[in-house]
Amino acid sequence: MINKRMKKWGTGFLTAGLLLTLAACGNAAEQGDGGKTPDSGSEAGAVEIDIFQFKVEFKDQFEALAKKYEEANEGVKINIETVGGGSDYGAALKSKFSSGNEPDIYNIGGPEDVNMWQENLIDLSDTKAAGEALEGTLTGATKDGKVLGLPYNIEGYGVIYNKEIFEKAGIDATAIKTLTDLENAAKTLDSKKEELGLEAPFALAAKELWITGLHSGNAFLNAEFDNDVMKAFESKTVEFKYSDQFKKYIDISNEYSVQPTNSLDYSQQIEQLFSNGKVAMTQQGNWVYPTIADINPELAENIGILPIPIDGVTEGTIPVGVPMYWGVNPNGSEEEIQASKDFLDYLYTSEEGKQIVLEEFKFVPAYKGYDTDKISDPLSKDVYTYYTEGKTTGWVFMGYPAGWGEQTLGAEIQKYVAKDATWEEAMQSAKDKWAEERK
Repeated sequence: MINKRMKKWGTGFLTAGLLLTLAACGNAAEQGDGGKTPDSGSEAGAVEIDIFQFKVEFKDQFEALAKKYEEANEGVKINIETVGGGSDYGAALKSKFSSGNEPDIYNIGGPEDVNMWQENLIDLSDTKAAGEALEGTLTGATKDGKVLGLPYNIEGYGVIYNKEIFEKAGIDATAIKTLTDLENAAKTLDSKKEELGLEAPFALAAKELWITGLHSGNAFLNAEFDNDVMKAFESKTVEFKYSDQFKKYIDISNEYSVQPTNSLDYSQQIEQLFSNGKVAMTQQGNWVYPTIADINPELAENIGILPIPIDGVTEGTIPVGVPMYWGVNPNGSEEEIQASKDFLDYLYTSEEGKQIVLEEFKFVPAYKGYDTDKISDPLSKDVYTYYTEGKTTGWVFMGYPAGWGEQTLGAEIQKYVAKDATWEEAMQSAKDKWAEERK
């Protein structure tokens, strides 16, 4: 597509930080529309909304919803581009902005991203969606009283497991609360892997820095920062108070995994190994359900989520939070900005949008007014049950220094599992880099 609008660019680029996070920041001075006449009332002057988003798992369903919206709203054209999975969303978005091909709606992470991107985000406080957001879900994208992002959904993660394999191995998943329990389950599976048809009990996708550096690390830093993303964001140092248990979890995941773990990526982890019953456990979240269901519908109804616990501190809990937010670019025309806000309101607050969010996107909603009895997939049901029972910890990784979670902590874990660094060396390097970034 030809560049929608070209603008003067300022303030410099920033490196990627959070989960597939955004990487650019700047000011736009000149406004244009690439020759379009922003008139939503006429076919010739259709308002185009360019959406750039990261979640590959619901790409097809999202594009189908956009077509349905276009049919019901003559004069609105929606263009969706998805970059995610194993691709670097932040770098791709940086390229979008630097070329002048700025999207109208795009994704931002938590407070680190908001702080960097605030000049390219409008206040969404007046949207219906902001008014319907569940308590606490706007915190990570609110600055100076302005709501700069609307929550995608609520997601949770842990160790997803194959219920049928556990049953055949004689493992009671409900009894797994501690790291020792998890280790014992891995040992049992390992002793029976031939009869169970397993390559290994676990798949540790250490090649994916976000899996280890963001998600694994977060499970053991939540308690250190009191499950408060803003405390993490404001902290000048990180101590790794629960370093010993963090090490134990990585050791379990690595020792009982398909090898070499530093070569295992997301596709191998989910599509090749877990979905085909070649491993019984792997660290992921409810967002993987659509992929598993496409590959193995029978398995998709027979999976669940186990905790990643700190023994004696966060037993029986999983991290739950908002994965990303929708931001709206202030640099478009008034018509484009309003059309963007209208579309997001439709997505989360209209009856049709709510039905699609629940039943087709398979989201756990971050908004009021949903019939949560219709949450259909087992992973999302598990997340919602943990959430409603108060058995959750936070997502403080959204407050890590920019780039630290993946490029420092994730990279140091790669060194450790490759035996190129001791655990103590890896953690010290991560501590030093955090302090350096927060000076």
